Amino acid sequence: MKGIHIGEVLVEQGAITKEQLNEGLKQLKAETNDRRLAEVLTELGYITDRELMEVLGRSMGLEVIDLEFFHIDERAVEKIPKQLAIKYNIMAVSMEGSCLTVATADPLDLYALEDIRLVTNMRILLILAERTQIRHAIELNYSGIDARAAARLASEHAVFSRTFAENLMVSSDEDQAPIVRLLNSLLLKGYNTNASDIHIEPYENETVVRMRRDGMLIPYMTLSPAIHQGIVARTKILAKMDIAEKRKSQDGHFKVTLDGREMNVRVSFVPTLYGEKGVLRFLTTNTPIDRSAAFGMSGDNYRKMKQLLRIPHGIIYFTGPTGSGKTTTLYSVLQYLSSRLVNIVTIEDPVERNLPKINQIQVNDRAGLNFQTGLRSILRQDPDIIMIGETRDPETAEISARAAITGHLVFSTLHTNDAASSVTRLMDMGIPAYLAAASIAGIVSQRLMRKVCPYCQEEYEARPEELKILYGKPAAPGEHVRLRRGKGCYLCNETGYKGRIAIHEILSVDAEMKRMISEGRKEDELKAYAIRSHGMTTLKEEAVKMVLAGITTFEEMERLVYTIDMDYFGED
Repeated sequence: MKGIHIGEVLVEQGAITKEQLNEGLKQLKAETNDRRLAEVLTELGYITDRELMEVLGRSMGLEVIDLEFFHIDERAVEKIPKQLAIKYNIMAVSMEGSCLTVATADPLDLYALEDIRLVTNMRILLILAERTQIRHAIELNYSGIDARAAARLASEHAVFSRTFAENLMVSSDEDQAPIVRLLNSLLLKGYNTNASDIHIEPYENETVVRMRRDGMLIPYMTLSPAIHQGIVARTKILAKMDIAEKRKSQDGHFKVTLDGREMNVRVSFVPTLYGEKGVLRFLTTNTPIDRSAAFGMSGDNYRKMKQLLRIPHGIIYFTGPTGSGKTTTLYSVLQYLSSRLVNIVTIEDPVERNLPKINQIQVNDRAGLNFQTGLRSILRQDPDIIMIGETRDPETAEISARAAITGHLVFSTLHTNDAASSVTRLMDMGIPAYLAAASIAGIVSQRLMRKVCPYCQEEYEARPEELKILYGKPAAPGEHVRLRRGKGCYLCNETGYKGRIAIHEILSVDAEMKRMISEGRKEDELKAYAIRSHGMTTLKEEAVKMVLAGITTFEEMERLVYTIDMDYFGED
């Protein structure tokens, strides 16, 4: 048994006892799957992955690395087939000449070492890394390698006609078709790296694939134009679209499970000069919603949000542009309110996540089920809480408002720049001032800011012009403030940013605010009252706090704040 060697080393080094080793071996023998002793020992709590690596490193004189911070050479990854990497849980990380450096969690597995030598015909240098990090590295790196390999193979067999596309549906070897492997690899890469969208863009001499991560489009790979028609056809087949129709835009969606990951993808194609441009949006991500989380809000805003959620009826709007995280926050709120004592019903277009114990309705325009008809039906379902995916038209806005004043707690979204402007937006849609005043309980405006990459961040001294904008006045003589920025590294795609954080502006509606709304007061007056009477923190103020705390950069604040208020920087 290969694991015995590791067990003996651990006992010899005093990392575990002989009794613990025997218990691990006993459990390993009783199992039918092909697990390793080290995995069993860590599962039993006798040793951690990190401790295991340190003990092996000391006893064998091997370097221990942290794969989360290690730059992996794509050329090295291509040397070892994915199946072999998964079988032995190994990861090639770099190569120099005829020497290949391979990360492993089990340096005593001689069978693995021999197989690697035979496959690569190279000299192998072993380094140590935690097994969970190696698995994660395999997921992230091989999807890209698979995509490039499939693209090369597809280019060599680039005969993509309608007949070819139809054959994809009936071929018994469908999953092995190059174009199928290519699309699967793109989906896995997007999902594993938390991309929200995959863009497939045809041009005269190439097709460009880009992925939106942290709100920004990142170039991923370039494909031969010959491949484009095939990847469009395959996507349309999955989404049950008309593969022959290339002159009109088409929308659809599909669900697919790849490597155990269930993906729900919305698809849009539009005809362009050189072919159909596609956007594939992930409606589900690999980040779960935490029911106990603070809705991603700061302390003060979290307290205000909890106060809002205590009201028995009224409507609470979540506002912001597309991609600002409104739906995620709204889902967190619904999860927080969900219990066996309340009936929660939603109507959405589309349903982006399946929420347990919540009744979700998908809009279906072809069947006559839209927001208006769906909302009327919901009101006959004895709901306590209603969520309307988006208030798009006057009729939906009015039905929502009347539901709110007849004893229901209603949530919906609007596309507005800030909280106060939402009132103006509703009135522009034809909602009477008295109805808006009576129904609105609160408005939550939201944006997502990119965070400084923790792997390449650096401090620098803020410039006087930056301090003037941050503090609203010129810097005092000799005043020094340290800010942070990212230099750019492979872990953040050379952007200097990794991950995003939400900032919020919460407008609570009390009796005085209702009076002001019913009188048709301007949004500037509503905002001033909310700041004066309720201590509302504006989006701009939240953004400044994030910069001063070193969470984001001055440039990111400029980018975000400019979209909120173009006069913020004092331009004429």
